[in-house]
Amino acid sequence: MVIEFSEGLIPVVVQSANTGKVLMLAYANEAALEATKKSGFATFYSRSRKELWEKGATSGNRQKIVDIRFDCDEDSLLYIVEEAGPACHTNNETCFYRSLSGDEITKPARFEVFSALYKKIEGRKNADPNESYVARLFQKGTDKVVQKIGEEATETVIALKNDDHGEKVLESSDLIFHLLVGLVDQNVPLSDIEDELLKRYK
Repeated sequence: MVIEFSEGLIPVVVQSANTGKVLMLAYANEAALEATKKSGFATFYSRSRKELWEKGATSGNRQKIVDIRFDCDEDSLLYIVEEAGPACHTNNETCFYRSLSGDEITKPARFEVFSALYKKIEGRKNADPNESYVARLFQKGTDKVVQKIGEEATETVIALKNDDHGEKVLESSDLIFHLLVGLVDQNVPLSDIEDELLKRYK
């Protein structure tokens, strides 16, 4: 492998290991890449300040390296990271928070729907039960949450034995949603489930 640094620099795409979301684009030189590998945290080269900078060194929003990959032409890098906070200086989770029309993106992409839903459910823990179905479930306690998961599991099994595709989708969605509520209720991070599934992946 021979990484190509065009005029001493190489573009680096930063992606969240937790959500799959593209967080930012920056540049690195050889020194920044070596600093990244040595420290285990994303380090870049500032084209304006002409110096190395470690992401989050002052804000605390550091990016711990999970993996570093390069593209087929060996002229760009991908940092897969565990982020400690927002990637963007605007305090947005990602620098890519606007569509081409300029509108702010509020709906998660398909690949991040589970992590986004988990986070939204977490936010309902202390919400007003009069205004939130999930908050009412939390208020009723773990027994009610678990009971609801059981009900949805039974309905999903029945749906999967029938020929109605739409019913299969709806009931499966209900089951997954309530399972996420149960995980949040018991403080089980979604990442722990993902890690366990990765262990089983062949």
